[in-house]
Amino acid sequence: MNFAILYSLKDEAGINIAKQLKEHFMPQVQIIELKKDSIHSENIDKDSRVKNIDFLIFATKHQSSAKVPSLSLHAPGNWRNADFGGKPGKVCPTSSQALKFLFQKLYKNAKTSNHNITLEVTHHGPLINKPCCFIEIGSNKEHWNNQELGKIIAKTIIEFQNFSKQQVKTAIGIGGPHYCPNFNKIQLSEKSNIAISHIIPEYCLPLTQPMLEQALEKTEEHTSLILLDWKGLGNQELKQKTLDILDKSGIPYKRTKEIEK
Repeated sequence: MNFAILYSLKDEAGINIAKQLKEHFMPQVQIIELKKDSIHSENIDKDSRVKNIDFLIFATKHQSSAKVPSLSLHAPGNWRNADFGGKPGKVCPTSSQALKFLFQKLYKNAKTSNHNITLEVTHHGPLINKPCCFIEIGSNKEHWNNQELGKIIAKTIIEFQNFSKQQVKTAIGIGGPHYCPNFNKIQLSEKSNIAISHIIPEYCLPLTQPMLEQALEKTEEHTSLILLDWKGLGNQELKQKTLDILDKSGIPYKRTKEIEK
């Protein structure tokens, strides 16, 4: 897959990751500087530098009020409001298999880092038409500038040169918290033979038909399964609304606890 790495000159973690890529891996991969914050780079897919690129990886910082040390991965987009770039109710194209590959590599490379290694749900901008994902260092200035963490992310990104499609099922995740503990286990598992694309969290429920359509349309692979974090689907009324929409779609669904990990 022909891919490019993007980082913002306003982003300390992105600058750190790009530096580690250039110094330690000398990649034969395009590294693109952005003048705007990554989440507001709405027109980057129209840039001549990415004309022939199949997949974009945004290397960025992650911020959280809890300031938990973390290394994270997710697809961009907004299920409802667009408070941090993008457009309301619109998500970016992504690849379930690319996300699974990168997350497994990130977990392997970062196991000794004492950081929380996690997927995040689909959130924030930019809205672009190229398949993409964000890979991030969190969650404060000290972490963003940590060279070892930058090297872990750089190593994970450069290993994407070895990516190839596999015979796995593609799934959409619905429910649960922002940091996806139940979906993390499935994405890391070889036994499940499942690759997870977009994730719709509990805080964005109730599920609507347009939200489901966005998740399906903006996944490169054919989605053959919906994964439900059952306890994270809200009250019984919200659960039933989710099931009603899924039953109409005709796509099979399972609770995460039913999947072999």
